[in-house]
Amino acid sequence: MGDPSGIGPDITLDAYLKRRELALPKFAVLADPQVLRDRATLLGLDVPIKEIGNEDVASVFDEALPVIPLRNSAPASAGEPNALAAAAIVEAIDRAACMTFCGVARAMVTNPIAKSVLYGEGFAFPGHTEFLAARASDMSGRPITPVMMLAGPKLKAVPVTIHIALLHIPKTLTRALIVETVKITADDMKTRFGLTEPRIAISGLNPHAGESGTMGREEIEIIGPAIVDLQALGIDAVGPLPADTMFHDAARARYDVAVCMYHDQALIPAKALGFDDTVNVTLGLPFVRTSPDHGTAFDIAGKGVARADSLIAAIRMADDMSSRHA
Repeated sequence: MGDPSGIGPDITLDAYLKRRELALPKFAVLADPQVLRDRATLLGLDVPIKEIGNEDVASVFDEALPVIPLRNSAPASAGEPNALAAAAIVEAIDRAACMTFCGVARAMVTNPIAKSVLYGEGFAFPGHTEFLAARASDMSGRPITPVMMLAGPKLKAVPVTIHIALLHIPKTLTRALIVETVKITADDMKTRFGLTEPRIAISGLNPHAGESGTMGREEIEIIGPAIVDLQALGIDAVGPLPADTMFHDAARARYDVAVCMYHDQALIPAKALGFDDTVNVTLGLPFVRTSPDHGTAFDIAGKGVARADSLIAAIRMADDMSSRHA
């Protein structure tokens, strides 16, 4: 469901209306059904909604949008975030993760959330990625390290550090963290994206990749040694490369995934090269999870201008990844 006051309902309804035109895989929505009904009315859309329990989604999908009702209500007015919806938002994520982990669903796709709405109600995680890793760890009984990937037609990019302030990145970045992140990335590229020998380009942290230590020593003391470790494990990893020359057409042709040292270093080029069709994928989980690469966009919720392209791409990618990994 995502945040019910954002564009999640808008793009979900739009994606459903395009199901035949785009031959979308069948899906159900964990949501407050009334939110979807109200948003469809506001947008002037004719979308039949059927609440389901254990019925087969396939038997419902062609004629109505299958909705699995939440136990918590999700009070929502388009464009007006409401902390009272926090419990429903978290419930939808949690139940989707549980359903996917135990095989009731093949993959999960998460609509955008506003962390500020959840933080006020005691949500203790920086975002979807970290919450899902904690739940996956609870369910599987083993430690889970989540890896964020932005995957689009022109670029797949992974940040080593995710939702932390720039100030803390040099203290958080370690040789072991880089090695673990790249190992998880390489493994999922093989099992879920079908690449036998994924080529991984690793950026530096500093301008010009530190320029031989004159602009910082992380490349010499942390990133370079991590690449040596990865190569010793048989992973095709190169770097550290200057981030400002990694993303032009010729450079991208030389690798399958770019691993960057922090959030914006990876996400800015990914979104610039394919904002409407790039997908947020969480690697390292024992189930498939994708998401649109944009936020809640409260300012346009309910106005009929939100585009469902990224959600549609996320649904397609979830179907493809889970089919390959089944």
